Amino acid sequence: MQVWRICRPEHSAFDGEGGKVVSGRWHHRGQPIVYTAGSLALAALEFYVHLSPGVDLRRFLAISANIPSRLRIEVLNASSLPPRWREARHIDHLRDIGMEWLNAGRTAVLAVPSAVVPVERNYLLNPSHKSFGQIRISKPQPFEFDYRMWKSE
Repeated sequence: MQVWRICRPEHSAFDGEGGKVVSGRWHHRGQPIVYTAGSLALAALEFYVHLSPGVDLRRFLAISANIPSRLRIEVLNASSLPPRWREARHIDHLRDIGMEWLNAGRTAVLAVPSAVVPVERNYLLNPSHKSFGQIRISKPQPFEFDYRMWKSE
């Protein structure tokens, strides 16, 4: 399975260090974690929702990673989440779910529904897991958003 990540050049590593600095939808700050998406398009949308208008749209990287089929992926379905789980009021609950997965160490990969496109999946990677080294990370490639994404007309 191929997963994707869009990032700034200074954050291109798959070491999870960003998770130590900033909380995300599925974890509390302080724990290494890597957020990826099931397609390049979803990765772009997931990244785009965090960008501010006026940012240089050309300074990004797209990086894919291959998760071998022999690696077990834990799956979290939206049906097991609270109704309207995408709302901000549920963020601590979602973070607790992600932290429980990270701390339990059952798998190196957790599939979660995307808050941006709920029928799509994001894949959380645990760089501290003993099987993480089986995931093959590709060479980063330049990525730029289309200028029309901030078109105001």
